[in-house]
Amino acid sequence: MKRRLNPPPMPYLKTKPQSACPLYRQVYDQLRQAILEQKLPPGARIPSTRALARALGVSRNTVLIAYEALVADALLAARKGSGTHVSMPSEKIRGLATPMGRPFDLWTAFREARFPVTSACLRDPDGNPLYLHR
Repeated sequence: MKRRLNPPPMPYLKTKPQSACPLYRQVYDQLRQAILEQKLPPGARIPSTRALARALGVSRNTVLIAYEALVADALLAARKGSGTHVSMPSEKIRGLATPMGRPFDLWTAFREARFPVTSACLRDPDGNPLYLHR
């Protein structure tokens, strides 16, 4: 039985732990850029989440979140048992592949809304009321 060899970790991926940008976002942005610039050709197999996490010195969950976001953007295709591959490029996909939005920050929204200093009533994405008091 032949053993499959994993592709080598990507030397152009670097993470900066002291950066204000979360690690998963750094991995996502760098992989996305490599795919859109075709440094990673269509159909190329990328390392497993465990191998890439080990090479970058980050948690496997960090790499897993980045991979899942790229799959959601249709830039990667993942199949159980056969690995994760770069999707076939198309202009339609390239146009839709927008960078992942920044996470919702309640306190930033509160400051930007310029509500009275004493209290404010906001709603979360599901429509539930959120009351903030200072």
